[in-house]
Amino acid sequence: MRRSSARLLLAFVVCLGAITACYPQSVALTHPQGAFVRAVGPIQMTVSDMDRAVDFYSRVLAFEKTSDTEVYGEEIEQLFGVFGAHVRLVHMRLGNESIELAQFLAPRGRPIPVDSHSNDLWFQHIAIIVSDMDQAYATLRRNKVEHASSGPQLLPNWNKNAGGIRAFYFKDPDDHPLEILQFPPDKGNPKWHQPSDRLFLGIDHTAIVVADTDSSLKFYRDLLGFRVVGESENYGTEQEHLNNVFGAHLRITALRVEAGPGIELLEYVSPRDGRPFPADEHANDLVHRATIVFTDDPDDAAKELLATKAKFVSSGVVSTHMSNLEFRKAFQLRDPDGHPIEVAAQ
Repeated sequence: MRRSSARLLLAFVVCLGAITACYPQSVALTHPQGAFVRAVGPIQMTVSDMDRAVDFYSRVLAFEKTSDTEVYGEEIEQLFGVFGAHVRLVHMRLGNESIELAQFLAPRGRPIPVDSHSNDLWFQHIAIIVSDMDQAYATLRRNKVEHASSGPQLLPNWNKNAGGIRAFYFKDPDDHPLEILQFPPDKGNPKWHQPSDRLFLGIDHTAIVVADTDSSLKFYRDLLGFRVVGESENYGTEQEHLNNVFGAHLRITALRVEAGPGIELLEYVSPRDGRPFPADEHANDLVHRATIVFTDDPDDAAKELLATKAKFVSSGVVSTHMSNLEFRKAFQLRDPDGHPIEVAAQ
């Protein structure tokens, strides 16, 4: 396996352990020589109405708001690749994991395509672990959330890596897909099985649809330094009703680094009619979701990534002295399918 030079350093901010939804915790993680990704951090989501989004995530899903700030100016324009950007950023935490909500007060972007499907390449969700699926689903029903699945699904026991997992897809007020997930005793990070009086526990992983797993692995594994910690093929009526895609047959690859949520690659073996990432997508469009990662040296990381012809969103590495931001340097780029990644140093 080809690995990048030891200078590559993307430290992804996250909390290890919570391996992706479909895999047991039997794989030990070792830090390969040359890898620069050590943690995965918040998933950033562009929203149209911050107050509505904060209310939804706090009141319905028990997230806690930890910061609320507005940023603008040339540095922000360069980071997001959006001229005239004036952005309200809110961090929200659930357990040890977090999300970052971004509302572009100016300029306003476009809504998520109304005919989006779970096999479109712009699909990305966060998987929220719950202590009781029935109670969690009842909470979502009381709050009239929009279904993306037909209902909670129990994955069958014939699938060794996924059997016994209960899962349900739904949407937030801006149509971002979300998942609630409950692991059986023999699967998932041990922390998800610790006694708790909380219903919504934390974020296990973010899942993205990819066109070709092998191409994505060259980016996430060989370049960034993620470990493959689980693989599975999921199909059947339960998977179809979970994804709400008739004939859904998925190749699922679980990736993880030393800290934070994992990343789950979803390749649709069938049907293969999912649409590509919009070529004209910008950070102020609601379809925008970025996985935030942290590194010790963004300048070296950017040089290495530029050498691979990676597609940058930002105009180079952006330095900032703003006290209300949680990073000192950052840049955004895209993976092979167009999913944004934000690389930052605190």
